[in-house]
Amino acid sequence: MSIGEKELKCGFKMPVFGMGTWMLGGDFKRDPENDGQADIASLICGMEHGLKHIDTAEMYAEGFAEEITGQAIKGHNRANLFISSKVWSDDLSYDGVLRAAEKSLERLGTDYLDLYLIHKPNDAFPPAETMRAFNRLADEKTIKNIGVSNFAPERFKRAQNLCGHKIVANQVHYSLASRGPEQGLLEFCRENDVMLIAWRPLSKGAIIAAEYPFFDELCRKYRKTRAQIALNWLLSQDNVVTISTMRSTSHLEENLGALNWKMNAADIETLRTGFPGQEKISSTIPLT
Repeated sequence: MSIGEKELKCGFKMPVFGMGTWMLGGDFKRDPENDGQADIASLICGMEHGLKHIDTAEMYAEGFAEEITGQAIKGHNRANLFISSKVWSDDLSYDGVLRAAEKSLERLGTDYLDLYLIHKPNDAFPPAETMRAFNRLADEKTIKNIGVSNFAPERFKRAQNLCGHKIVANQVHYSLASRGPEQGLLEFCRENDVMLIAWRPLSKGAIIAAEYPFFDELCRKYRKTRAQIALNWLLSQDNVVTISTMRSTSHLEENLGALNWKMNAADIETLRTGFPGQEKISSTIPLT
């Protein structure tokens, strides 16, 4: 299957849909009963279906998710993949960022990242030192692009002012149910040529269970499932791409059914205004 891309004016581009790795191999801790083999197989299945973007982080399962990703991509043409990882908020000193990046690359079995992000802000570390480390990694081509996660516009501006390279992406919680980015961040990303990467696009299934008759009307109209409608709505937004963890072939194939078609503008707007229970602030990690 062909997975489309979105491109910024600056030339940065990435797949519209990718595979997340949160909960692969554990959560905040590694699951000792999970050997990672099923999770490796799920990522390989995704790549066989045409997915190129795999998003991971040093924090996921204490680095085990990166090891799983590394095993999954072994033998694939690295140039055809888009691999992103994130440095955790405890490692945002200058040396901490450099060490974290090196360890992530070792676990992934690659010599560069297509995108490296600050996972979460931490005011205990001077941002100038954090961004100095990111600049060095970008200068050395260890990372191709710089991103952040869970940054509000003002914090993003401060980081960009300290960074010699353009910050091309901000990864945040955004879905039909979680609308925090619409309180200024989405407009900021569009005005400043930044990609918004939406995580948890189905709000852990809450969107699928919503009591909203119009949802079912759209499913009949487009012959799509609720999940496919919700994902397509996200991708209809300018400067927005998304990622999802998919551990079964059926889940993967359903989500891929959200791609390569469009809802009409009226239906997109009705979903935007009418979806019930919209949260204006992320229910997980607030933008700071």
